[in-house]
Amino acid sequence: MAWRSYIVKWTQTNLITPKNTSFRDLRLDVQSKRGFRRDAKRSETKKGNVTKETHTNPSPPQGPPPQTQRVPRPRILKPLLFTVGFTGCSFCAAAILQYENQKSRIRTLKDDESAKLLQGSNDMMYWHDWWNKLTDFQRQLILLISVADDFWSRLTEGQRTVTSIIAANVLVLCCWKIPVLRKSMMKYFISNPASKNQCLPMVLSTFSHFSILHLMANMYVLWTFSSGIVSLLGKEQFFAVYMSAGVISNMSSYLFKTTSGHIFPSLGASGAVIAVVAALFAKIPDAKLSLILLPMITLTAGNALKTLVAIDVAGLLMGWRVFDHAAHIGGALFGIWYVTYGHKLIWSKRGSVVEMWRRIRTPGGGGSRPGGGPEADARGPHRPK
Repeated sequence: MAWRSYIVKWTQTNLITPKNTSFRDLRLDVQSKRGFRRDAKRSETKKGNVTKETHTNPSPPQGPPPQTQRVPRPRILKPLLFTVGFTGCSFCAAAILQYENQKSRIRTLKDDESAKLLQGSNDMMYWHDWWNKLTDFQRQLILLISVADDFWSRLTEGQRTVTSIIAANVLVLCCWKIPVLRKSMMKYFISNPASKNQCLPMVLSTFSHFSILHLMANMYVLWTFSSGIVSLLGKEQFFAVYMSAGVISNMSSYLFKTTSGHIFPSLGASGAVIAVVAALFAKIPDAKLSLILLPMITLTAGNALKTLVAIDVAGLLMGWRVFDHAAHIGGALFGIWYVTYGHKLIWSKRGSVVEMWRRIRTPGGGGSRPGGGPEADARGPHRPK
């Protein structure tokens, strides 16, 4: 029979035992041979000629298990330095942006006052003649622009501020749906401590969502609490906190993945959004909140924050993989820390950054006074020109 010739060849090749094979392995080999013979005889009596096809390619003999190579743990020193540097640059840029915005607002107010003085009585007649000279298409376009401008003016400052963030997230989601860009998106818009690109994805993954449901959930929460957090911090400081929270939450995810050995990629703005929500809830813990699906149930902001943190801690301990719970916890802790201590340690000391920026903008000023001249000193270090 064909199976007998195969057994002879197989035993001849396995007569020489490797040096690392133990007595237990030899006993397992003998048991496997005997079991193979019994199974062969049993199948031969039952199936007849079918055994020729079924036993021509038996399973290979059991040997010592192959040694798996241990994957080295990724290094986190470079992402840690990047997190510290990016956070510092974010708050410095926010301080400079606030200074420039204040200057532009003062200039706009002065221009409006001068324009009112120059207004004459023939303004209504001029605009009436200008409107009559327009075509129907131009009039419809101007009306559409005016409706959009009215809608934009009715929004709060916080809602207008997060509109750019929502637009960036939607744009990145659309890029995920383009097959040509999929390789670049996997390289730069997913945070993974084992990847070669560790630093840049920590920022870009904050705006990356792979599913529409995930995007809608994060952006709805951000839109809902945008008015409160922007009125509390201001739009420039809000941008700094949001961007820093995205990088810090990814850094906490890197630390957990590296120490636990469970390396998996993650993406999304959940860490930054939870940081914003945690900062607002920690600042006003007695505010009343109601659930979306159960509006009859109300709870305070402090209890809601404790519930969110408890769920993420449970998910981290239980090993849930639905969300990146380490990133959520890192973002929440950063938001709580910033409104408690970080605002006094970072934002209240931005005057030195503004002074340095004013000296760069006005080279050759009078003496060591920033901006030159005594008028700059009268305005103070924090007030624009």
